[in-house]
Amino acid sequence: MRTGVPQTALEALTSRRLLASRWPWRSAGYLLTTLPVAVPAFVVLAIPWLVLVARLAEGGHPLATIVSLILLAAALTGALGPLVAPPLARLERGRLRMVDNRPTVTSQHRPAPGGLTAWLRHRYTDPATWREVGYACLLATLAPVLSVAALLAVPLVGTFLASPLLVLAQAPGGKPVALGFGTAATVGQTVPYVIVGALLLPLVPYLWTLLAGGHAGLARALLLGETTQQLRAELVEVSRSRARLADAFEAERRRIERDLHDGAQQKLVSLTLRLGLARLDLPPDSPAADSIALAHEQAKQLMAELRQLIHGIQPQILTDLGLAAALDELADQSPVPVSVNADLPGRPPHQTENTAYFVAAEALTNIAKHSDATSAVLTLRQHSDLLTVEISDNGQGGADPERGSGLTGLADRVAVTGGRMLLSSPVGGPTLLRVELPCTHTQPSG
Repeated sequence: MRTGVPQTALEALTSRRLLASRWPWRSAGYLLTTLPVAVPAFVVLAIPWLVLVARLAEGGHPLATIVSLILLAAALTGALGPLVAPPLARLERGRLRMVDNRPTVTSQHRPAPGGLTAWLRHRYTDPATWREVGYACLLATLAPVLSVAALLAVPLVGTFLASPLLVLAQAPGGKPVALGFGTAATVGQTVPYVIVGALLLPLVPYLWTLLAGGHAGLARALLLGETTQQLRAELVEVSRSRARLADAFEAERRRIERDLHDGAQQKLVSLTLRLGLARLDLPPDSPAADSIALAHEQAKQLMAELRQLIHGIQPQILTDLGLAAALDELADQSPVPVSVNADLPGRPPHQTENTAYFVAAEALTNIAKHSDATSAVLTLRQHSDLLTVEISDNGQGGADPERGSGLTGLADRVAVTGGRMLLSSPVGGPTLLRVELPCTHTQPSG
């Protein structure tokens, strides 16, 4: 969570109080301590390449010798890097606290097995080790150069500002004073240097903070990998919570179906029977006969609507006979002729089965309402751990999720199970809706 207080040197760059804060001094300390830390990495990883460059600069070497020297330097880097980089990485992870207040982890390595041979094999095959080697190479080459350049800005600016005093300290007629990029023999000649020094002075803390923050950000990315790890952990948690919500919704839907079937429907059946008996007991021409007859018809109509509602919540045929039989029933009830081709080795998981059924039901409803189709085909296939549902029609096409919530709702329902929905519906048709649902396991048939 981002707060008003900078947590890193890079965040502090945007603060108006940077010059009055401790961040420039923390950054200067980080850059200064980079130099001794880089020495081991330089000795192990950079010197073989410097020796190679020196030998090549002598000239006169045949191509085979040059290739051999390059391979030797690369072999030394590959052999010694995984041994030197992890200790440096541990030190660097601790040093990050100088310019980064966010929490860190101790290591990204997989647990190492016992035994020297197994430990070495693990060390040389662990991806985290090679990220640390990459960082060590940068620490041995680029980091010291940038750190020295940033730290040398202080004496350079100090020399510019003190140039009049340096000139006056020279005896009359003395040699010109060297001022970094030029010389000055008189106080008048030092005025441009003083102006440049005064302009650069407030920029030095920003330079320190920028370089230290960039270095720390690169170190954090290579040595911690927290961005990828955090996103992966969050994605896993979202997937798990989505699955828990889907399971809870499915359980609640089944509970509602049972309550309606065993409670409200039974009471409504009893009420309908009692009204029917009362209707038989009354004379046809009595004042109450018409009211009882109307109430009886309304009760029967309500019972039919309740049965339809229960069927929509959890079709009994889907529970008893499975997905293929439920889709056959859907096809029989559709006003558009639908042919069903189903090839299932067994029953998919409950959640996958229910999702496939309701996706097919919604798709056939959309075909009947909007497509002007004269026929449709529903294909159901299961290959390994993937259940595929395809619904095609010969209608006018032009289906677009942006123009309605129906297709968006289907896509959301499919996404809850970890599947995906694909749609092809050019204007003029035909339309093909393909849904792919994961099947982690299969229920036994029947």
